[in-house]
Amino acid sequence: MSGSNFSVPTTPPVDDGGVRSPVGLTVHDMSVSRAEGRRTMGRLQMLLVLACCAAPVVASYVAYFLIRPEGRTNFSDLVKATPIPEQLPLTRLTGETIPAATLKGQWLIAVVADGACNALCESNLLAQRQLRESLGRDKERVERVWFVTDETEPPEAVLRAVQAGEPTEILRVPPSDLAQWLQPAPGHTLAQHLYIVDPMGQWMMRAPPLPSPEVDPAPMTRFKKDVERLLRASAAWDTAGRP
Repeated sequence: MSGSNFSVPTTPPVDDGGVRSPVGLTVHDMSVSRAEGRRTMGRLQMLLVLACCAAPVVASYVAYFLIRPEGRTNFSDLVKATPIPEQLPLTRLTGETIPAATLKGQWLIAVVADGACNALCESNLLAQRQLRESLGRDKERVERVWFVTDETEPPEAVLRAVQAGEPTEILRVPPSDLAQWLQPAPGHTLAQHLYIVDPMGQWMMRAPPLPSPEVDPAPMTRFKKDVERLLRASAAWDTAGRP
């Protein structure tokens, strides 16, 4: 019979009053065995497909939690968010007094220097401008501020440079008052850093002293990456334009 297998049982026939009982026959259906084999193979194939699909996810978790790449630290110093003092005395070069709250509503890149603006001051103002321009469409969320810490009038050439295009906000503020908000790194001065202030008026990041972008652009590139991370992280709640 096709698809069947006949076997003879090992138990001998039983004699019942001289009458031999018929030989017992057992039938094994091979179609059932083949069906079970197909189901088992299907399960194995499905598990293999699932394993292949899950492999990238598992690998990413292993790489993130167990094989963390080096060099993931920020270039800049993240500091404890420090709100701008409400009574910080700020005046424009014209002598107009403005409230500190005016600085809220945008990310700020701040430079600190006296009015004479030495070579370091000019380098930081250049880095400030280049950083904002390099942010592409996000530059509309960022403004430049120069805190002038004395009564000296800035040179005309410097004023022309910082007012070209999108003008820099130039504000006089006594250094003792500014020091109640912004702080340099140990062993440095306020004028050696660029400072990042968030739209709520909180100082929260400080760049290390930067060489002139024209001399060595690499540190500037790393600083830009830090700023871009901040802008991406705040994209859901921050919008371009002062209120």
